[in-house]
Amino acid sequence: MSLGADEPEEINANHKKSAIASSCSQQSNISSLLAETRDDNVNTTERLNQGFMQYGCSHYRRRCQIRAPCCNEIFDCRHCHNEAKNNINIEGKLRHDLPRHEVQQVICSLCGTEQKQVGQVCVNCGVCMGKYFCKTCKFYDDDTSRSQYHCNGCGICRIGGHESFFHCYKCGCCYSVHLKNSHPRVEGAMHHDCPVCFEYLFESRKDITVMPCGHTIHMNCLKEMRQHLQYACPLCSKSVYDMSKVWEKLDMEIAAIPMPESYHDKKVNEEETFIPRPNRVQDESPLMRRNSTSTGATISPAATESKQQAFLLTR
Repeated sequence: MSLGADEPEEINANHKKSAIASSCSQQSNISSLLAETRDDNVNTTERLNQGFMQYGCSHYRRRCQIRAPCCNEIFDCRHCHNEAKNNINIEGKLRHDLPRHEVQQVICSLCGTEQKQVGQVCVNCGVCMGKYFCKTCKFYDDDTSRSQYHCNGCGICRIGGHESFFHCYKCGCCYSVHLKNSHPRVEGAMHHDCPVCFEYLFESRKDITVMPCGHTIHMNCLKEMRQHLQYACPLCSKSVYDMSKVWEKLDMEIAAIPMPESYHDKKVNEEETFIPRPNRVQDESPLMRRNSTSTGATISPAATESKQQAFLLTR
């Protein structure tokens, strides 16, 4: 009887031992799976980062090349294509730019595999072809220090960070948030060439500034204009800078010039503007003198003065 009563206790003990062993085995399997997962993650990360910032061109750092849909040739980027296919050494009818949104074929720079569709990771070697990737623009860039972002209003990628810029739908481009409530709105302000170097501003990679009149220009071109003492907008001739100090200085210089003695006693009525009348003999043209001699008539001072006034108004 005593042996029979002890059997359930032994059975329970055996069950506990087997359960503990099974639990330890499961924990061991989980640990091994986690270790394998960590190894896989490390390998995946290493694979993705392979060749980072080691490939590209003078325009962008990227680990891929693009096949131009227009001429079926391979280039590092669209700027490389445009420099090669749209310069003065190319026959006029053959010049063209690469349509960025139409790119459909990309070649990995590490393994040389041409992708079946545009993507960020190579389908063959698993390398990340660009840390920044825009599927709309087919744009790759490993250098993310420029804070690239895609603007739906512009339809292209910009740099500088989305939080630092806003899209003006009147001007048709992105401006700094500092100009949001202060810039003059000019329709299509960026959709034209720079008035100095004639590069298309909307897609330019150079810094662009907005002049007080609302027209846009490259920052370097504006600085070059200033070096050549050109202070007016090349498009509308409005002052680019505050010229009030310059005009004040000119007024002071004019005021310092002594008045000729012949005008010392001259006075100007409040309702009339005084226009000094030069000597009639010096003022008359040969035609006027010939007409007065042939007809015996003389031209009155009032008529001469009216002609001078008309000249001043129309010149």
